[in-house]
Amino acid sequence: MAIRSFKPYTPSRRSMTVSTFEELTRTKPEKSLLGKLTKSGGRNNQGRTTVRFRGGGHKRRYRVIDFKRDKDNITALVKQIEYDPNRSARIALLQYADGEKRYIVAPDGLAVGMKLVSGENADIRLGNCLPMKNIPPGTIVHCVEFRPQKGAQIAKGAGTSVQIMAKEGNFVHLKLPSGEVRLFSKECRATIGQVGNMDHENLSIGKAGRSRWLGRRPHNRGVSMNPIDHPMGGGEGKASGGHPQSPWGQPAKGYKTRKRNKLSDKYIIKRRRQK
Repeated sequence: MAIRSFKPYTPSRRSMTVSTFEELTRTKPEKSLLGKLTKSGGRNNQGRTTVRFRGGGHKRRYRVIDFKRDKDNITALVKQIEYDPNRSARIALLQYADGEKRYIVAPDGLAVGMKLVSGENADIRLGNCLPMKNIPPGTIVHCVEFRPQKGAQIAKGAGTSVQIMAKEGNFVHLKLPSGEVRLFSKECRATIGQVGNMDHENLSIGKAGRSRWLGRRPHNRGVSMNPIDHPMGGGEGKASGGHPQSPWGQPAKGYKTRKRNKLSDKYIIKRRRQK
């Protein structure tokens, strides 16, 4: 993937960059793998706003992604590399030997015509999916299961990856993108390689309207509000706001909100932030 910039014929174009999409081989998605996607606008089932500054955005169709990769020992051919508006990574269309088609998250280096397979006996090759008990330490993987047979939940975004550090009994030591080292069951599946579209983090939105296309509404600061709207609002002139906190009074910037979870803590070998 490469990044394209523009001549500054408007102020917003000066800093705006987009992907060249040169790795894509198809512009229209597979109809049999499309689903309906409704928008909440940040509201819950009672119509109340629970996530602020969301709404609008371009209309999308959901692409059904195979995160379980449970079609074992059947060779799949990579037919297309496609764009997915619902995620930062690219997706790949697989066609299995029995004719079934499925989407997967496309790893970096995957190309049309490559053959993939999943299962315990799969080779350690790019795009293959297998239990981590059969993957050697030091291997870079993505789309990792948190619990066996639940489907991938970790390292699914563009450019992300996880490294297998060691094996110990029924567990595998994984170094996560955050730097945390954590124990996972050796039965959890992972896909070989790193998620593609690595230049995604270098893109510049460039203008407010492009954020609106993504469904992001303007985000205004608490100190710019009135006291009735935010604890940090009000004051004569430009006030600093006092103690940083949420609109509902919960402290921010360093205040720990994670509840002590002994069931989860015992699996963490090294935290992303040292105590």
